[in-house]
Amino acid sequence: MSVTITPLTMDGFESLPVHGRRCVFWEMEPNVIPDTLGGEPFESEFDKEVWVSMMLLEWGTCGQVAMNRKTGKVVGAAFYGPPRSVPRSALFPTSPVSADAVILSSMWVDPGHDNAAEDLARAVIVDLTRRGVRAIEAFGIVRSERADLSEEQGTGEIQGDETICPHCMIDAEFLKESGFDVVSAHHRFPRLRLELDDDLGWKAGVESALEKLVVMAAIDVAGRERTAVTVGRHQTFVP
Repeated sequence: MSVTITPLTMDGFESLPVHGRRCVFWEMEPNVIPDTLGGEPFESEFDKEVWVSMMLLEWGTCGQVAMNRKTGKVVGAAFYGPPRSVPRSALFPTSPVSADAVILSSMWVDPGHDNAAEDLARAVIVDLTRRGVRAIEAFGIVRSERADLSEEQGTGEIQGDETICPHCMIDAEFLKESGFDVVSAHHRFPRLRLELDDDLGWKAGVESALEKLVVMAAIDVAGRERTAVTVGRHQTFVP
């Protein structure tokens, strides 16, 4: 099923599914995450919205959204940012993220839209390459039958008693298939890295410029057609 990938904006924040709007597993210091009084762990829609707003103002695009073209429903999203903006990234056994890298913290797609994951990853890569970022790193999760059972119960440990949000973790195998290489091995939470190619940024820039030229040409043609005045058998274009 075809999807459209667009950068996340504050106007589009409300269109995210409930978990995407509320989970602050990556974005907040664990010791200051609000008590949800028996609700889902890591949940605070207010703080997630504040985080997205701050990132957009101070750093730029921090998310990509996949939308079903037919229904207009958001079916996937990816979040990313510099390590300093993602406190949880310091707590993994394979931490820290390299200083020259941006962390791809989470990426998810709804069932039946698996192909959208590749589109989301590509959008993140193109965006960060255009912005001159040297590399992307991510903490993958190695899923197993036993691990999946513990994750469903919310007991996947990072360090000590810290637990994970399985929905916000990216499969290590998917990262490897997307070109990431393991830079810090671990049986459960390897850290992977993708070096960004400067040539990709150059090509992406050219493609973007060509797209703008095509759009401007179409607008110009449409404008000329609207201002055409028929005089006898001839058409005169009014400037």
